[in-house]
Amino acid sequence: MRAVVQRVSRAEVRVEGAVVGATRKGLLVLLGVAAADTERDAAWLAEKVVGLRVFPDAAGAMNVPLLEAGGGLLVVSQFTLLGDCRKGRRPSFVDAAPPERADALYRAFVARARALGAPVETGVFRAHMDVELVNDGPVTLLLDSTRAF
Repeated sequence: MRAVVQRVSRAEVRVEGAVVGATRKGLLVLLGVAAADTERDAAWLAEKVVGLRVFPDAAGAMNVPLLEAGGGLLVVSQFTLLGDCRKGRRPSFVDAAPPERADALYRAFVARARALGAPVETGVFRAHMDVELVNDGPVTLLLDSTRAF
């Protein structure tokens, strides 16, 4: 499971012009699910994201996690994170999970983050979405559960 995590001062996702998910101060998580991913990957990644100490403390150092900072998550599915661009000019998505499996693990990630106490908003799985954000910092991190175990 791969995630691009961005610390934001605000972010929202729209489908057909309507806002379907938004957060103020918090993290925007673009989430890609690989064919080999399991519930263990979803749980590990949710715990990692919620626990990341990327918000400033009183001295300005990145030392405060999401919940302590009073932030929320906006989680958007993005299968293109599994795109392999090593050959040719068209990405290959053979490593991406099939939609039904990806949706289940996307939902497992969201459920685990909520169980940890994080306020979570989401996009719409498999919809064409417009994502707007203001990256705070900028702070952007790449996480991959295949490098965790």
